[in-house]
Parts: sequence; structure tokens; C-alpha cells
Amino acid sequence: MSLDQAAQKAVAARRAVREVDSGMVVGLGTGSTAALVVEALAERAREGLQVLGVPTSEATARQARELGIPLTTLQEHPNLDLDIDGADEVSPERDLIKGLGGALLREKIVALAARRLVIVVDESKLVEHLGERASVPVEVIPFGWTRCVAALERLGGSPRLRQGPSGPVLTDGGNWILDTTFPPGGGLSGLAGQIKAITGVVEHGLFVGLDPKVFVGQADGGCRVLG
Repeated sequence: MSLDQAAQKAVAARRAVREVDSGMVVGLGTGSTAALVVEALAERAREGLQVLGVPTSEATARQARELGIPLTTLQEHPNLDLDIDGADEVSPERDLIKGLGGALLREKIVALAARRLVIVVDESKLVEHLGERASVPVEVIPFGWTRCVAALERLGGSPRLRQGPSGPVLTDGGNWILDTTFPPGGGLSGLAGQIKAITGVVEHGLFVGLDPKVFVGQADGGCRVLG
């Protein structure tokens, strides 16, 4: 039997939470994959695992509370033992595109605060180069956002303002997101610094050079580990 993408991610999530030991402070990502991680971690907590979570979004915080995972903050625990999250793309160098769930700023803050980063994906998220299928989310302040559009276009990007049912999608920080595609062919990791340097850009979804351990759920029910 071949597992679909959701089932592949669930397999990888259950395997990834074995990286958590009792007493750890753990970053909790955002999005559909991270929700599976929180469920798997809550199951381990019910079995006696002692853990504190630092959520990367209000949605993750709500889910963790409902499932009984105690939460803390970066103010109380500025150095995390581990961060577990999903990704929209993973390159052979284990660089990432993240941010489909809209929490890229908090996700990057938490990832950089963690001693180790663990990423959970299904097979479809593995690409030859970043930007092969996913756009790069760029979080911008609403004031003067069109200047960010122009600057991204000068870098070769095609930005599109992320829209919801009632207008631009708001991040938890009150910002907007420009989903930006770039021409195929690689080299996207090298634009990370240039995108971040644009005035009005708060953060982008290129997670480069973080050396994550990647758990890849497979269609055959297995889990491959990269890194």
C-alpha cells in the first residue's frame, strides 16, 4: 500500500518526536505538518514525557494547550534544546523554503534559538534546488509595501500579495506576505541576504545554512533521515 502525503508526514512526525527527551524545551512549528508533530508530542507527553513548548504562532499555541502540552516563552528560555517544524521545500544541501503557514518570522527566530533543528516532510518536498515548486514568502510591513515589490522585481522575483477572504493575509505580527517566485535554475539561496536588506522586509522564508536533521516520510511507510 502506498501512503499519501498526509500519511507520509504523520510517519515522519512520529519518528521525529523521538528526538525529544524528558526535560527539553522544544520549539513547535506552524502549519499542517507541525500540527502532526504537536499531536505526536502530546501523545508522548501523555505517556510521561516532561517537555515545555515554545510555539511559533497563536494557532500552534492553541493546539498545544488543547492537547495538554505546557508552554513557555523565549524570554523565559532563550536557548532551546530542539526545534521541530515542517518545510515547503528541502534542497540537497538541506536548505529550506518555509512560510506557507504564514509564521516565517517567528519560525526563524525560534529555529535560530534552538541548538538543533529537526524538519519533518513528505517525499514531495525534496527538490533539486530551492524555488523549484514553491514561492518564497517575504514578510513586509504594510506601509510602503509596493516599494518592496519593486525591489524584489529588481532581484528577478515576481511577488504576489497573499490574499485571504477579506483582504491581505495578516501575520501574527500584523504584517503582509509577498509570495515571490524566481526564475528556475538554482542560486536562490544566495539571494537571502539581498532580500533581507530591502527596507520594509521583515523576514523571508529562505532558511539557509541551518544544518537541520530532516525526517522524510516515504510512500512505502518508511522514514528516511537526512543529516
